[in-house]
Amino acid sequence: MDEEDGSDWGGLAPEILINIISRLTIQERWTGPMFVRKSWLTVCRDPYLWSIFDLEPWFDSYPESINWWSPEFERKIDSMLRSVVDWSDGGLTEIRVRHCSDHALSYVADRCPNLQVLAIRSSPNVTDASMTKIAFRCRSLKELDISYCHEISDDTLVMIGRNCPNLRTLKRNLMDWSDSSQHIGSVPTEYLDACPQDGDTEADAIGKHMINLEHLEIQFSRLSVKGLASVCEGCPKLEYLDLFGCVHLSSREIANNVSRLKWLKEVKKPDVYVSRSGDVVQMEREI
Repeated sequence: MDEEDGSDWGGLAPEILINIISRLTIQERWTGPMFVRKSWLTVCRDPYLWSIFDLEPWFDSYPESINWWSPEFERKIDSMLRSVVDWSDGGLTEIRVRHCSDHALSYVADRCPNLQVLAIRSSPNVTDASMTKIAFRCRSLKELDISYCHEISDDTLVMIGRNCPNLRTLKRNLMDWSDSSQHIGSVPTEYLDACPQDGDTEADAIGKHMINLEHLEIQFSRLSVKGLASVCEGCPKLEYLDLFGCVHLSSREIANNVSRLKWLKEVKKPDVYVSRSGDVVQMEREI
């Protein structure tokens, strides 16, 4: 549409355009009205439209691709995230992306003090460095998803726990290291091989520093009953606990430890566990 077009759409008041554009998905905004005319681009950058940046529907609509793990794709995600941070004018409260890096997250930490939800699963180049900045500068955080982020360690869990007392949801799921064949062709092999090993150390950090957690997901963590005990003792408010794929925990060990969680509504168990003899044993269906 030409900039001088005198159509009704071209002459809509900014507040009306904002109302219309707010009904579009992130993907629709990014590929549509931003490119119609300069006045629409200005409206699309209004802070009111960017309190939430959620790319999960886009990722979920496509099969996972090896291309997502490339430096080029990461740079695109970083560029989008930095743009949204600028447009939000500090008002961004929710971020759900994948494959971002430390560079973009440090930018978020510096400019988004009101952030409440941060989901950055499958981000191989996010480390403790940027997450420490998030912990110190985004203290209103209520939900954190760092699943499949192998360069994030228990140090981040400690810092988030100490500095973000409102945290209610933590998702620290790992990929299925027991059967990596399902990820071949969509995840780099070297990344699968770098899966974090010490589940008990992470569990201990969660148990000691995240007392207000209500929802915890640690699928395929390598924690033992010692780590589970730390979580159940330190997080008494848990209502949901996802232990799927935690093959070093038996049904009896799970039952004995979650019994102390008075508010627990659901626990998701692993299908199998590895016994002390090294045999793989089918889990019982009921706790």
